[in-house]
Amino acid sequence: MATSVLTSKGQITIPKQVREALGVETGDRVEFVEVEKGVFSMVAATRDIRALKGSVPKPSKPVSTDEMKRAIARIGGGRR
Repeated sequence: MATSVLTSKGQITIPKQVREALGVETGDRVEFVEVEKGVFSMVAATRDIRALKGSVPKPSKPVSTDEMKRAIARIGGGRR
């Protein structure tokens, strides 16, 4: 298990094996995500949103705005 010590300034050094597993390097950002009360997961926050391009397939047929509105009304049930 990898461990770190918290400094008086609230800083930690991420152990090498954790940095390598996350694929982070000097200057990269990490996020601490609370997965349950008092339990956090650290994830790399280095990807650019443009890296997601192409990850969702295009719809087989175009949908009109009227169709979208009807679907939203049907699923949302008019809740606000």
